Amino acid sequence: MQRRQIQPRPNWQAEVERLGLAFHTPEGNAYWDESVCYRFSSREVDEIEAATGELQRISLAAGQFIIENDRFDDFHIPAAARQHIRDAWEKEPPSIYGRFDLMYNGSGPPKLLEYNANTPTSLLEASVVQWYWHLDAMPRTDQFNSIHEKLIAQWREILPYLKGGHLHFTAMNNAEDMTTISYLRDTAQQGGIHTSALAIDQIGWNERAREFRDLAERKIENVFSLYPWEWLLKDFPGPLLEVLPKSIWMEPIWKMMWSNKALLAVLWEMFPKHPNLLAAHLDGPHGMNEYVKKPLLSREGANITLHTRTGEFSTTGPYGEQAYVYQALAPAASFDGKQPVLGSWYVTDQGSAGIGIRESDGAVTGNLSRFVPHFFD
Repeated sequence: MQRRQIQPRPNWQAEVERLGLAFHTPEGNAYWDESVCYRFSSREVDEIEAATGELQRISLAAGQFIIENDRFDDFHIPAAARQHIRDAWEKEPPSIYGRFDLMYNGSGPPKLLEYNANTPTSLLEASVVQWYWHLDAMPRTDQFNSIHEKLIAQWREILPYLKGGHLHFTAMNNAEDMTTISYLRDTAQQGGIHTSALAIDQIGWNERAREFRDLAERKIENVFSLYPWEWLLKDFPGPLLEVLPKSIWMEPIWKMMWSNKALLAVLWEMFPKHPNLLAAHLDGPHGMNEYVKKPLLSREGANITLHTRTGEFSTTGPYGEQAYVYQALAPAASFDGKQPVLGSWYVTDQGSAGIGIRESDGAVTGNLSRFVPHFFD
């Protein structure tokens, strides 16, 4: 694994915009950064791919363990949602994808930092934008990336389960989320599904018919929602749980178990010393000298505290009201003073699908961390 400085394509802004990535330089700060890239060996790619499959396997085991042992209190999951989680886990409604965030430096096994299993973004960048960069900049090499093809294959498998064959996509009305669902809609349509999109605040409730409707008064019964389940339950508390047994929501509600960082502690409890896991506990650092304190529910590096031998560093944010997980500090992955985190994608029923890399100047990956491409040979 190497970090290489390279010359950006002279027309790179136009190229990434052509592919749908309009927010490549927010407020003058580089988000898409092709002045550098990461090179991997085929052995390292095999190791990342195998670790991703293994993490999916043990996460499935953890989901069953959480349900069988009624561990929902550890996750602070609302009581009203728990039976719906049990039912969905048993019935196995359609699911699309997730992203494991891994720390990896090429000299040891990849370590799980967290599982973004409900609303993972940076998808277009990983699937399409870096693929076309690779064709232009590194045409004689390969890239660990079959995300696009596997998403289409997964939608084809899902199509027979959709009621009426039409799928609504919804998200917050911001550039990143709307870009993500626009790309997902494209892959769904290539998989044979008719789609439409609306912002989350455009979903209406018809009191007489007891159903959600879109702006054209079409019944909403199949939904892909890039909106966290904990927010859905707050915004649509009664109606959502009422229609849930009669509709399909993706990702399914049981993903509340995987998008919650309490999963890290359950995994460590079940699989202590696992080579792809870091020690993690819910009730304190358990004597760890260096660890990271994370809210059970948080995003973009907010409300994180790093405790090291030389002191503490914390980020601000709106999370952390409920509880925290204490996770051992991962082995350092530093290249030219920069710290990459690998987002390793897993497409349900299709397997490990590829990686995207977010690079930071510091130890915490946040919303300003850069996306950089990769290749392997």
